[in-house]
Amino acid sequence: MKVILLQDVKSLGKKGEIVQAADAYARNQLIPKKMAVEATPKNMNDLKLQKKNDDKVAQENYEAALALKAELEQEDKVVEIKMKAGNGGKPFGSVSSKEIAQKTKEQFGFELDKKKMVTEPLKSFGVHEVPIKLHPKVKATLRVRVTEE
Repeated sequence: MKVILLQDVKSLGKKGEIVQAADAYARNQLIPKKMAVEATPKNMNDLKLQKKNDDKVAQENYEAALALKAELEQEDKVVEIKMKAGNGGKPFGSVSSKEIAQKTKEQFGFELDKKKMVTEPLKSFGVHEVPIKLHPKVKATLRVRVTEE
């Protein structure tokens, strides 16, 4: 029996694939547990429409990431963060990716995920470039200026 998988099934296939399964396995395991549906013409058409919609959404996400990258990498976009200075003019503590994300939202209104920032905490004053993964294919660089309070 041909079935369309609704989720990944070990040793059978990935979500969205059309696979051949034993009749008993399909009727007693896959279909009742909502892991698959029978590959009827209607279900095949639904799968095609779903894939088309997924491709459209993925393209929109990619374009949105490119637009955000262009916005973040403008010359005048520098996130300002103030830190206390300790002995000898060295920063007291460090600036984490969470603080960078908060300040970016406050100053420019951009929602950035702190987990997407590929950086160590900033432990010195000056301008730092922080790489951010906006999309699997799009990486941006955010400039952060750490100054003394």
